[in-house]
Amino acid sequence: MGRLRTLVSLVCALGLAWALSPGVQGQETKRQPSYRVQPGDILQVSVWKEEGLDREVLVRPDGGISFPLVGDVNADGKAVEELRAEIAQQIERYIPDPVVTVEVRQIFGNRVYVIGKVNQPGAYVMTRDLDVMQALSVAGGTTPFAALNNIQILRRTNGKQIAIPFRYGDVEHGRALAQNILLRSGDILVVP
Repeated sequence: MGRLRTLVSLVCALGLAWALSPGVQGQETKRQPSYRVQPGDILQVSVWKEEGLDREVLVRPDGGISFPLVGDVNADGKAVEELRAEIAQQIERYIPDPVVTVEVRQIFGNRVYVIGKVNQPGAYVMTRDLDVMQALSVAGGTTPFAALNNIQILRRTNGKQIAIPFRYGDVEHGRALAQNILLRSGDILVVP
């Protein structure tokens, strides 16, 4: 029994020494990027102790929202915390030290589109990260006549549309997995 306690104490001491070592302490945990507001999203904006300033707002196609005492605010592409801070700063002219809350109620703006020879083509709301294979699965899989090695992802970047090729057969067999990219809002997955 004494040897077992000595062994457990030694393992605990080594584990503690490893955890306190500079190499481990300096490592940061990987954080998920903050959600970025998009047109079509529905937000709940409220100011504490101000019942008249509690609104559900739709992010318009131009990316803006309207809110009392603030007027129009561009919300498109902003993290929720950035938007909250901007609204609080503008309301501060009328209400000292406002406590503003911004919640994302519905993420209708975060969509990908799957078209072509899939069993359930359509627009799909992404509630979490979604890669190409997962999007194909959400769309009910492909039809028997789909050209699986000619799939394209259409993406708008800086005002230009690009086509990203995807070869299903490679990924299916565990090769060229880098092409199974995470989709972005607005991407169109074309299955010929």
